[in-house]
Amino acid sequence: MLAAIAAAVLFGAAVAGLGAALDGYSQVTHPVGLLGARGLPHALAFNVLGFVLPGVLAAFVAWRLRVTMGDAAPWAARIGAWLALLSALAFTAQGLLPLDPSDLESDASRLHATMWTLWWVALLPAAVLLAIGSRARGPWRLLTAASAVLAVVIMLLAMLPLDLLAPAVAQRVVFAAWLAWVVVVGWEASARP
Repeated sequence: MLAAIAAAVLFGAAVAGLGAALDGYSQVTHPVGLLGARGLPHALAFNVLGFVLPGVLAAFVAWRLRVTMGDAAPWAARIGAWLALLSALAFTAQGLLPLDPSDLESDASRLHATMWTLWWVALLPAAVLLAIGSRARGPWRLLTAASAVLAVVIMLLAMLPLDLLAPAVAQRVVFAAWLAWVVVVGWEASARP
């Protein structure tokens, strides 16, 4: 549970604090990854505090969920937990593969974008499978509901080109939904023996 809360707090503080410290940076128009782009002030601090540490903590929470479920859990829930772990590792990799702001078509920028895509592409089926697999287990009802909500948020804001929100705002909403879900996962995993 503490790892999940720490992941959310670290990410939120890094985005807010280092975003305010970067001259000309707008939370409404600029992507989160720009804060860690090569050559920008405080980029290393953001990559560590905004991507790497929260991603590692979220991976730990996903791993803990899988262990807590045990081998008797439905296959959908077990696979969902592993996909949640893969997603958290892809989130971590965004900080290890920063954007190149001078060339958004460079290999470095493409690798960063690939990790962002892998993050949500693994997270969507993780949320769906956990919603399906955990609904059969009475004590996991909160995880079922949170996973279903997360899946809908990802589909509406990350996957479908609906333009419901500005892209930078939509990205932040999806990140916030994921981190809230990680807190729920942490809560559920810590509530079990």
